[in-house]
Amino acid sequence: MFLKQLQVGHMAVFAYIIGDTESGEGLVVDPAANIDDIISEAEKNGVKIKYIVNTHGHVDHIAGNDDMKKKTGAEIIIHEDDAETLVSIPDMVLRMFQAKPSPSADITVKDGDTITVGKVTLKVIHTPGHSPGGISLYTEGYVLTGDTLFVEGVGRSDLPGGSWEIMLRSIKEKLLTLPDETVVLPGHNYGRTPTSTIGNEKSNNAFLR
Repeated sequence: MFLKQLQVGHMAVFAYIIGDTESGEGLVVDPAANIDDIISEAEKNGVKIKYIVNTHGHVDHIAGNDDMKKKTGAEIIIHEDDAETLVSIPDMVLRMFQAKPSPSADITVKDGDTITVGKVTLKVIHTPGHSPGGISLYTEGYVLTGDTLFVEGVGRSDLPGGSWEIMLRSIKEKLLTLPDETVVLPGHNYGRTPTSTIGNEKSNNAFLR
């Protein structure tokens, strides 16, 4: 499996390229900006982007969807509960973030679904609380946590559709139950390191005590 973490844009968003090294099929998670750089990195490593997966529908994570789809033909995937959010971001917010509107989702997913590229399979874990349709993506050894769980931090819950109680339940019941050695790949570079582990979050995340 090929996996690359890339910080993009002006809000320290992490985009991720994940690919199957045998078939060359791949996907990009949260292509917020720097689309040409993401595509170049994928091509350099023999990865053809088949899907765009959004961990949730907030503007800072979906701002590059339109350009990525036009340049690669990739299909957009998002949880069914954030599919409407994806295409209903107010014009004022788009202008504030210098973002283009996203096309509609081609595929919607729910908890327990899988997203497959070649021999690489990501399990969809519905982790609402930051947004109603927030998802994390798990493959053995790694979990991409979007804006739900950061490195020794958690996402905000004061945006429309957010809930502190629901987010904590998502983290404690669906993420902290993964193996301790699982590498946490967050949606923003907000921590002292760019990645963590589930074991470290159990021990050192003050928000979860």
